[in-house]
Amino acid sequence: MSMENRVAIELKNLSIGYRNRGGDTEILTGINASLLRGEFTCLIGSNGAGKSTLLRTIAGFLSPLAGEVIVEGKKLPDYSETRLAKIISVVLTDRMTLNNVSVRQVVEMGRSPYTGFWGTLGKEDRDAVNEAMAVVGISHLQNRTMDSLSDGERQKTMIAKALAQSTPIIILDEPSAFLDYPSKADLMSLLASLARVKNKVIFQSTHDLDIALQIADKVWMLDRDKGFTIGTPSALGESGALNRYFDRSSLTYNPASERFIVKT
Repeated sequence: MSMENRVAIELKNLSIGYRNRGGDTEILTGINASLLRGEFTCLIGSNGAGKSTLLRTIAGFLSPLAGEVIVEGKKLPDYSETRLAKIISVVLTDRMTLNNVSVRQVVEMGRSPYTGFWGTLGKEDRDAVNEAMAVVGISHLQNRTMDSLSDGERQKTMIAKALAQSTPIIILDEPSAFLDYPSKADLMSLLASLARVKNKVIFQSTHDLDIALQIADKVWMLDRDKGFTIGTPSALGESGALNRYFDRSSLTYNPASERFIVKT
């Protein structure tokens, strides 16, 4: 498949931020980038760099201040909400209040673009739900209520809901935030595998730099002062971009070991 045919999302001269009564609050401008099918892409940057704002803009939750988001060759505003829900699924860090709702019921919500909110699930829907829970490793939790789960189990449930939505594009905001280190690595390996095997676009923000640099196909780096940079982990390390973006007196990136090193 040619590079052009692999492009699922294009950002054209995109400016992100917030619209206020007193004027726009601009975070980053002039972003030009593409997300490709079959790639696991990680978005990294310091707190306040605009990672969540960029994710929400690409997902259609926030309007760009300027420029365009093109999804599957079509401008984002031209999609109906129902049609977009069959193309992009989203996992945000916002906690949903879902007491007394079972894990299975939450994952089944991922099928609502196909059944309607109160629709009856058919065999295809039930199969998608079962597969999503199995892939994430929460089948044994399906009858548990959400309020009885740990933070990590709740996050895995929301990821299973996104998988059950059967979209070619999945966007996740810090999906491993509540997991221990081995679970973070397992989850990110799973997401990378899903992107490559299922030919999906999987795009996530993360603070887990070492894991991202080992697993991601591409890395997007955001910084309000240094701007926006894209590359493979090895290219970003060799060019010195990682050291420029994460320049700290106590931290440096070693391209030879492909690891961040804490200075003592």
